[in-house]
Amino acid sequence: MSSIGELGEFGLITRLTDRLPQGPAVELGPGDDAAVVRAPDGRVVATTDLLVEGRHFRRDWSGPYEIGCKAVAQNLADVVAMGARPTVLLVGLAVPPETPVEWAEQLYAGLAEECELAGCSVAGGDVVAAPQITLAITALGDLDGEPPLTRAGAAPGDLVAIRGRLGHSAAGLELLRSGRTAPAELIEAHRRPRPPYTAGAEARAMGATALMDVSDGLLQDLGHIAKASGVRVEVDTADVPVPRVLGRGGLRHVLTGGEDHGFAATIPSSAVPPASWTVIGRVTEGAGVLVDGGSYQGGGWDHFRE
Repeated sequence: MSSIGELGEFGLITRLTDRLPQGPAVELGPGDDAAVVRAPDGRVVATTDLLVEGRHFRRDWSGPYEIGCKAVAQNLADVVAMGARPTVLLVGLAVPPETPVEWAEQLYAGLAEECELAGCSVAGGDVVAAPQITLAITALGDLDGEPPLTRAGAAPGDLVAIRGRLGHSAAGLELLRSGRTAPAELIEAHRRPRPPYTAGAEARAMGATALMDVSDGLLQDLGHIAKASGVRVEVDTADVPVPRVLGRGGLRHVLTGGEDHGFAATIPSSAVPPASWTVIGRVTEGAGVLVDGGSYQGGGWDHFRE
């Protein structure tokens, strides 16, 4: 099995990019000094994220394919949260030279698979040697002529609704840290988040006033909406779905666990959300987030606290 160092930078780039299909948003893909990407709307939604080995993933817990899927999912969820359609990813990979080429190939297989689910493409990037694996992802999206959905539009009288899996990744991480491997559903959820990529379009169809990717914990992220909008968000735990697989700490995981990349939206009280969305509270005058009328002990994820 050859290593990346033996193959060399340009050999690795060729090996990886030859496997990347290009979608209609890409006018010129990998192979030149830069990619050329179509932007029909005239505006580009852009976001970037880092995944550092030992901080955001561990190779003894996740395989390269799963790491690739996760890297794409957490970036595209931010694009979708703006009400945009994902179009293109740029991928920077820092990797030790002794890493097997097969590891990088499986990583890019995961990148390509997750991009296919969301209808976008990896259009380019860079590879460098480094002491530990780091992925730097830039994701682009198109608004298709619509205004962006931000955190700042919630108003008193709106309802609060959620979409997608919440709490599963945090529960899976807790299991891995304790050396357990079951329930497998939770372990898989931590290794590979599955954002509902249709959530942005669904939220727009409901007339959403604010939308956000739940990456750092539901309550913490609702707090960002409350602060940006100058309102209070009130959550009723009786309406919060807590799957049985989450166990005794299920509600805590749903309210504070991150990295599932579900979505939280505020919608008009007259909206009729589809079955995939669950109304869990309301927007009122005031500030901050209340849970069942009071404060809730326990916060979400903070990169500089954890």
